[in-house]
Amino acid sequence: MRPVKSVIYKRIPRPDPALIERASQFGVADLHEGLGAVAGRMCLMTPKMQARQEGRRLIGPAITAWNYPGDNLAIHCALEVAQAGDVLVLTNGGGHQGALWGDVACGFAKKQGLAGAVVEGAARDIDAIRELDFPVWSTAISVEHPEKRGPAAVNVPLTVDGVIVEPGDIICADTDGVLVIPQALLRHAVEGAEKRAATEVGIRKRIAAGERPFDIFGFRTAVVEMGIEIKDSTWRDDR
Repeated sequence: MRPVKSVIYKRIPRPDPALIERASQFGVADLHEGLGAVAGRMCLMTPKMQARQEGRRLIGPAITAWNYPGDNLAIHCALEVAQAGDVLVLTNGGGHQGALWGDVACGFAKKQGLAGAVVEGAARDIDAIRELDFPVWSTAISVEHPEKRGPAAVNVPLTVDGVIVEPGDIICADTDGVLVIPQALLRHAVEGAEKRAATEVGIRKRIAAGERPFDIFGFRTAVVEMGIEIKDSTWRDDR
């Protein structure tokens, strides 16, 4: 087995700011659907990744930090290279041992103008973080003491909550979840989200005019084609 190499890369590939601005007009659901069925699923973190404040959103390029289990030296290294608008993406493999994120780091990140933090592992000081009003998502909450010994790696490709995250990938998060958009797919995701949003405007108008979703989406035809029986009775009548 090769030993873990500790390394800090100070720079990341930067995405097009104009595309990020367009993407910021949409939530995770629209961008997820905009990516398509396959890429959308591959880029979506699991429901374990929970928002620690209600109603907060973020979007920005990823600064990645790999932490040894029980240790959070890498997050402090990441804070040294992150720029305003960046999103810290932190992992220790997902274990609860050694809180990766707390209010002190959170306060500094807010002062530096970072967009937020996505943590595969434990966050703590949740009440204080909520008072700071800094967007944080994590897979766990635990106060367990973290060491600061390393090893550590910053701005290297990681797997975070089942999703590959490369430095500079676009992180989108809201109450619905966390989505990782590779730079190569950002334009595709944005254009797909814009098309979906325009379609939904039309659907809402049709519903307001009296149409039913069952007909708008063609479900009535699908039910007939699948041979699903519709009975004007209760299930008790068939006992």
